[in-house]
Amino acid sequence: MRFITEWNSVNSEEDSSKVQKRRAKTEITAEPSSMIAPQGTVSHLDYQMAAYYVVLIASLGILLLAFALLKKIRYDMLVVLWHAFIVKSIINFFKGNTREQRLLDFALKTATRGDPQSVINAIDQYCSQTEWAMNIGDEKGLIMDKVVKECNPDMLLEMGTYCGYSALRTACIIKPTAQLLSLEIDPRVAEIAKQMIEFAGVQDKVKVIVGSTQDIIPQLKKKSEVDTFDYVFLDHWKDRYAPDTKLLEEHGLLRKGTVLLADNVICPGAPEFLQYVRNSPNYECTYYPAHIEYNKNIEDGLEKAVFKG
Repeated sequence: MRFITEWNSVNSEEDSSKVQKRRAKTEITAEPSSMIAPQGTVSHLDYQMAAYYVVLIASLGILLLAFALLKKIRYDMLVVLWHAFIVKSIINFFKGNTREQRLLDFALKTATRGDPQSVINAIDQYCSQTEWAMNIGDEKGLIMDKVVKECNPDMLLEMGTYCGYSALRTACIIKPTAQLLSLEIDPRVAEIAKQMIEFAGVQDKVKVIVGSTQDIIPQLKKKSEVDTFDYVFLDHWKDRYAPDTKLLEEHGLLRKGTVLLADNVICPGAPEFLQYVRNSPNYECTYYPAHIEYNKNIEDGLEKAVFKG
């Protein structure tokens, strides 16, 4: 009996040991699931990624500042680069969308459908009070309005649609039968502009064409049935101002009296374009001093160049 009792005791101890091992194994197996953050909460990994991104952006900012000091970039140019790339990237990351999409959302929410002036006002409000964006802006926009009115064009070309701000200003001025072709290289931004233009109700006057200027300009006569332009607005990559002006000449898209208006010729600057038109006997030039969009502390300006044929 004693042997049987001792044997049962040993078995009980072994069974108890097995149960404890199974429990421990179950706890170890279950542990990883407890590390998964509940839905709707921010995990430790999210914080790590956010911290990594902030460090990356800060590093880029430091590199930008160092580059500016080495290359002796002007203060105004540094401010533009900072807002256009560094600040924009940080806000895009934490908001989860783009500056252009946020601008469109604000306009759709606050402006009136079919009223282009209310859309223009909404864009100005957002860019001056919430987030800086590279539209021509309200101050230089008034200069552009004046030039367009004096020109009274029938066929217009814009290089650099961005979100459609300058196209909207132009559409408010030109006659109902006039046509503005607006070229934009970035398809995502072009889509924002198309929505902005449609919401404002000026889609019959403005056509957005997606692609690079060097590819589109040679095809305008054939594909868009353009003879010549009465007015050309340059507001795309600044190093393309001069080459694209020459391209327009080569393909016979300028007539005697065609008005070219170039934005940002001081900040960030278009020195090659200014040198070309100001020293060419084929152009009569006028400079309009102003300031960078939505910032009265940084000098900028517009250059009007009238083609003399």
